[in-house]
Amino acid sequence: MANTKSAIKNIRKNRARYQQNRAVLSRLKTLEKKFHSAVESKNLESSTLASKSFISALEKATKSSLVHPNKVSRKKSRTANLLASLKS
Repeated sequence: MANTKSAIKNIRKNRARYQQNRAVLSRLKTLEKKFHSAVESKNLESSTLASKSFISALEKATKSSLVHPNKVSRKKSRTANLLASLKS
């Protein structure tokens, strides 16, 4: 158990940050699944919308250092490739 007031406060802050980060990461996974299901259904319009929301969420997560920038660029590239293959 924490001994000082500041340590107790840090525990509270860490718990709140942890829960917020988990929510963001969970949302990323959900958006990625929605995008892949839209691609599998071969619906170009819904795939485009899903990719925009997925990429936007990835960028926001990168800005707050939740996701590594290289991972984001890899996901964006693969998303763009899937969309391009759908269009052709």
